[in-house]
Parts: sequence; structure tokens; C-alpha cells
Amino acid sequence: MKSMTGYGRGEASRGGIKITAEITSVNRKQSEITVYLPREMESLEAQARAELNKRVARGRVTVKVALHTAEALPGQVQINAPVARAYTEELRKLAKLLKISDAISIETLVRLPGVLRGPDELSESGALWPILEESLVAAGEALVKMREKEGAHLLKDLQGRMKALRKGVTKIKGLAPEMVKKYREQLQKRIQEAGLPLPSEEDERLLKEIVYFADRSDVSEELARLQSHFNQFEDCVKSSEPVGRTLDFLAQEMNREINTIGSKAQDSEIAREVVLLKAELEKFREQVQNVE
Repeated sequence: MKSMTGYGRGEASRGGIKITAEITSVNRKQSEITVYLPREMESLEAQARAELNKRVARGRVTVKVALHTAEALPGQVQINAPVARAYTEELRKLAKLLKISDAISIETLVRLPGVLRGPDELSESGALWPILEESLVAAGEALVKMREKEGAHLLKDLQGRMKALRKGVTKIKGLAPEMVKKYREQLQKRIQEAGLPLPSEEDERLLKEIVYFADRSDVSEELARLQSHFNQFEDCVKSSEPVGRTLDFLAQEMNREINTIGSKAQDSEIAREVVLLKAELEKFREQVQNVE
């Protein structure tokens, strides 16, 4: 189990160029990846997203990439001598044609397109991708490690919540059979208080009323489905795949069953247990929102 919250940083350097990648992730129902790249590397955004999608299945992920260069290091900027020579020859021809001075300065030449090969050209040729990929892999691994660590804490908390939910359901299972008996006693008491003759245990009208009540207040199916959901939770936490959406769905279904029990079971003790179950389930659902 992994959390959706985490942070990872990675860097790589080669040929006088260093790239740093920082990845942060927070909770979100779906996957949303935002990548901020330097202008020189914008063409690599699709590849960066593909690399992140290998590690992140859910959450809002923000990636910030920085490009660092050292001016004194060779290889970062290269001079394209053939292009510079061609410019010089053409400029001299133009100067001769226009009968003006043919003094061509270095400053003029380096400003002309293609004379200097900088990060732009390197990016276009794909030379920056191996460095970016290495930094993203390092940052992604750090992010996953942090999400797994946080996920272990979430798992411990969810298992504690599940234990409390199981305990509450067990109590309701024990109380449910007593509902019919209590209802019979209450019904007989009301008849007595009304000054009416008390019917026999075999009175057909009394039996019909009790059977109707027992059918209307039966929560055995809801209790069975809750038990099934509890078992599915145990299966989920054993999985190595992202389980956040599944757990969110289970929490919704458990809430449905608990609400039904509360509306059907007309018993004060069960009603109290239902309130406690709903409070515990709400805490469970809040934590599930953090699971990838």
C-alpha cells in the first residue's frame, strides 16, 4: 500500500550539463501530472510524462526540472566552424557588391543562426534526454520510497479502524436476535397499559405482528455483506497494486449497509452501535483518500 503524498529529488550530470528533477505528489482521485521544464527541454515533456506514469497511478504530481550549465566547461557550447566560414564568405561578397567595408567581427558572427550550438540544439538532437531520464528515475524512486513509507503508516491506521468496525458488527450480530423478543415484550406491555386483555402466545394477530416486525427489522443480509467487505479489505492490503479506488468503493458500500441497518433495526442498543460504526467508518474513509 502506498500513500499519494510524497517527495523525491534526483539529479544527473554529463558533458558539463546537470539536470535536477524534483517531484511532489498530493491527494487526488485521479492521476494528474504537471511537468515544468526549461524552455530548452520543452520538447521532452511527453517522454518525461511517460517515465512518471510508470511509477504513479493516482494523485496530483508536480515535476519541476532545472537545467544547470557551467560556462567554463568545454562541450557545453560548440562553434559550428563551417557555418561561420560560409557566413563570412557571403558577407564579404555582399560587402564587395555594395562597396562597403568588409570588416566582420566575431561578435557579429556568433549572433548569426547556427554558428553556436547551445542547449537548444542539444535538446533538439535528444542529447539531453538521457540526462533528464536519469534524474527523473532517481527522483521517482525517492518519491515511491517515501509513498511506501507513508503507506505503511496508513495501513496500520486502516487496520485499526477495520478492527473497530468488525467489533461493532459482532456486537450487532449478538443483539439482533434479541430484537424480536424485546418487541414481543413491548407489544404485550402496551396492550396491558391500554387496559386490553392480554392475548395468548399463540394468538394469530400477535404472531402476525411479530412476524411482520421480524421480517422488517431483519439485518442478516446487511451483516453478511459487511463481512464480505471486510474480507475484501484484507485482500486489498495484501495486493502490490494500487488499491485506493477499490478501498474508496468498499467504504461507500459499507456506509450503505450500515445506514440500512440503522433504518431497519429498531433497537436502542443497535442504534448506538450504528452511530459508533458510522463515526469509525468516516475516519476510515478519510484515510482511504490518502491511498494510491
